Amino acid sequence: MLGGIARQYGFSRRRAFLISVGIGWALYGGLGIVGNTRYGTARGLSGVTQYVPLTVLGWMWVVCGITAALAGLLVGCPRIQALGYAALATPAGLWAGAFAVAAATTFPAAVGSACGWGAFTIGVVLVSGMDDPPLPHLRKKTP
Repeated sequence: MLGGIARQYGFSRRRAFLISVGIGWALYGGLGIVGNTRYGTARGLSGVTQYVPLTVLGWMWVVCGITAALAGLLVGCPRIQALGYAALATPAGLWAGAFAVAAATTFPAAVGSACGWGAFTIGVVLVSGMDDPPLPHLRKKTP
């Protein structure tokens, strides 16, 4: 039954990634930044927050997350999906850069966050370039 539903609605792991991570981004921005800013986040982002308030950055996560999730819901729209992947990579890349600068200058404890956000950004870029595997009935049979 699930296989039939997946074929009918065009299940895609790439789109599922956009939807699930997009929802996570929106929740992280809304609940983890706007609603409950942690000390390490605020301190690690001080180089950015002197120009842009942290609440604005939190709403950026929300908007980027919703954009990615909506892009994942569209079947057969690779350009919109590319926009969704850019929306996932942008805030994570900003966080990686800001934490890397903080780790190299005023807040050495930010190095772990810089590595984690940087690796995640690279992961998003890699997933964005992958193809979904063909449906089982379209795969080559090996002898």
